Amino acid sequence: MSASATSVHPVQTLYLEHHGWLQAWLRRRLDDSQQAADLAHDTFVRLLAGRREHFGDEPRALLTHVAKGLVVDHWRRREVERAYLEALAATPEALAPSPETRLALLQTLLQIDSLLTGLAPRTRACFLLAQLDGLTLAQIAERMAMPVITVRRHVHKALLACMACL
Repeated sequence: MSASATSVHPVQTLYLEHHGWLQAWLRRRLDDSQQAADLAHDTFVRLLAGRREHFGDEPRALLTHVAKGLVVDHWRRREVERAYLEALAATPEALAPSPETRLALLQTLLQIDSLLTGLAPRTRACFLLAQLDGLTLAQIAERMAMPVITVRRHVHKALLACMACL
């Protein structure tokens, strides 16, 4: 057997040494042991995907950094889902979408939220003013105190990001 076949992957060592601690840390923050277990697992999956070989002198700091990002994503998804379910509750039953359509719509909303969150704040603001409020580039420029050409660039950048998701 070759040396590489018997070597232990660094994430495996990190997992064995810190998984229990990370899961307990997440459980205290989420007050949900199942969700804590899922996010602890996702934290190590993210580290595996990163293909790092060394995790520094403070591996718990790295684990909490990655896990915090996943917790923020979790809370954001829950907020989007809550808002969607509230909107559905206000919809007449005859117009309510099927469970399959509901799931597809929720997944689309989560993708849109992720896309918008990934935009720079000014880009996101310009895009939302154009798309949701229906403002013209000149109106957005006046409201945000920036040149029209800059607003155009922000909206263009946001539209390109949307098209990239397709």
